[in-house]
Amino acid sequence: APPWPIARGLVIGPHRPAAWALSAPFVEGGHPFATPGSEQGARLALELAAGVPAGGCLVCLLSGGASALMAAPIDGVTLAVKQQAVAHVMKGGADISALNAVRKHLSRVKGGRLAAACPGTVVTFAISDVIGDDLSVIGSGPCVPDGSTWADAVAAVEHHGGWDGLPGDVRAVLEAGRRGVLPDTPKPGDVRLSRATAEVIGGRRQAMAGAAAAAASRGMST
Repeated sequence: APPWPIARGLVIGPHRPAAWALSAPFVEGGHPFATPGSEQGARLALELAAGVPAGGCLVCLLSGGASALMAAPIDGVTLAVKQQAVAHVMKGGADISALNAVRKHLSRVKGGRLAAACPGTVVTFAISDVIGDDLSVIGSGPCVPDGSTWADAVAAVEHHGGWDGLPGDVRAVLEAGRRGVLPDTPKPGDVRLSRATAEVIGGRRQAMAGAAAAAASRGMST
């Protein structure tokens, strides 16, 4: 048992298990594109984070896919419009870093904003699905500082799909952000994230090593 009581919990995933025995609610989000369930999950996550007392702790168990599974659009952008924008740059060939720069700047939960909403301590344990295991990229880094800027999000659009075909609401928000009219995501050194720590506890190398060990135990050469 943990040394402190677990007051509340929330699980967001793509498919709710048929036999869900935990008391924490399970919210079904979408992947690779967000759904209304993703928006509900993000809203509940923000409420949970904001409800942690100053002396309390929020533990975030994060894995790849969280960018789509937990999505709360920034003011002025609807979920449907954000989906169009993400699909636009994805089809334009954006890599995960460029794609997440757009996602983070159109979100109220990504790019460190979930941790910023928490008055208490935030501890994140992540399973990585990205090369380099960058915590700011895994799940669009909801609990770590964001090194990308509005200018990076604009550049991602310009280099991957262009402005034509991008929803006008998204263009207006991105341009307002680039002009400094809208606040950027929390950056390294932001006092709101001074109580947050994060580490990667598993990734592709551990998965490959486990697969190789399992194969070797069955007499296969790897």
